[in-house]
Amino acid sequence: MKLIGSTTSPYVRRLLMWMKDFQYDFEKVDIFNSADRAKLVEKNPSLKIPMLEDGDTIVLDSGVIFRYLSQKASLPSLSWEQENLLTLIDSANDSLVQIFLLSRSDIDTSADKLYFRLQRERFDVIFGELNKAAEQGKFDEWNYASLSLFCLLDWVEFRARYDFSKLPALVAFHAEHATLEEAKASDPRL
Repeated sequence: MKLIGSTTSPYVRRLLMWMKDFQYDFEKVDIFNSADRAKLVEKNPSLKIPMLEDGDTIVLDSGVIFRYLSQKASLPSLSWEQENLLTLIDSANDSLVQIFLLSRSDIDTSADKLYFRLQRERFDVIFGELNKAAEQGKFDEWNYASLSLFCLLDWVEFRARYDFSKLPALVAFHAEHATLEEAKASDPRL
């Protein structure tokens, strides 16, 4: 098996952390490099990472890769509540990545425009809900949903995309898990 992705992607990082007990190779790509993009498009028309190659099987998207590997290894699936929390995490992550890419394209994302207002509202609502869920202990079990939350929070801090410092349960959750070996080994700052 081969996982293909970037070490700075929160979606790739969640798989790197979750797959710590799997046997696989990791192929690092730079999605902003035209040669890497050309290589990626040969098997992945979405041009998104991560991507998993398992023999002749190509699996796209971190959530689909998680489900594929869970089924292959006969691991338990997430509960519906965990799936809903993962949807919140992914929604925030998707929007934050879009804002990040717009910023890298020299677009002023702080402008008072409908799209940016809607994204900022989404961030506030979702991070508030995630903080509530953390307060209620819904991320106490270290599983794919909780490590996805960690990767989101750490990416937000790494890229300076959102200030969650006023959300104490998220601050505590992030600090607690930043010391894990798999978190240190996959730190995008290294």
